Amino acid sequence: MKSFNWIYEHVTAHKAGQDVEALLPQVKSAKELKSIGDDRLLSEISLRVFRAGIKHSVVDAKWPAFEQAFHGFDPDKIILMSDDQLENLMQNDQIIRHWGKIKSVRANAMMVTELAAQHGSFANFIADWPVTDIIGLWTLLKKQGQQLGGKSGAYFLRQLGKDTFILTDDVVAALKAQGIIDKAPTAQRDLLKVQACFNQWQQESGRPMAHISRLLSYTVGW
Repeated sequence: MKSFNWIYEHVTAHKAGQDVEALLPQVKSAKELKSIGDDRLLSEISLRVFRAGIKHSVVDAKWPAFEQAFHGFDPDKIILMSDDQLENLMQNDQIIRHWGKIKSVRANAMMVTELAAQHGSFANFIADWPVTDIIGLWTLLKKQGQQLGGKSGAYFLRQLGKDTFILTDDVVAALKAQGIIDKAPTAQRDLLKVQACFNQWQQESGRPMAHISRLLSYTVGW
């Protein structure tokens, strides 16, 4: 396993003349995350779900219609939507009519309200989750939500500004090149190895996981 200094020096050497810092993702503080309304978090979850497998610009252009169809993503209103009301949305040509994803909005609203009841808000829950166990948060989102498996949970968190690494193809290739894993990590054992490495790089550098993740990806992809 290479040190963080090796990673940073390798990237800056190969991106000579570029502002490497400007390429790194924005990360919100816990205070900033806690100021976000749970309706906005549910909107971000849903945006990630509908973007999966579809050109982002297509989904984004339709998002105002989604906001209207789903009551501004107010979780308390959405959990009261009946099956018939959800089915009626399949006739709304202003949104993307994918039945599984439409149903996921209500399921994820239930997750948001349940965790908000326990933590004061869903935003508090997300903000307070330790980044040293970010894979645990991915797992929880997958189990308690819908359509949040694979990389979707991590992409939602990154989109939101919560600090997380993402196992992109380039990050996985870099982890393989350093002998940390020998295949894409899906088993808990391999994910724990990856988390431990990121924790060590964070301790060495004091940087967010998101920055380390992006820099690591640049060691193999440009």
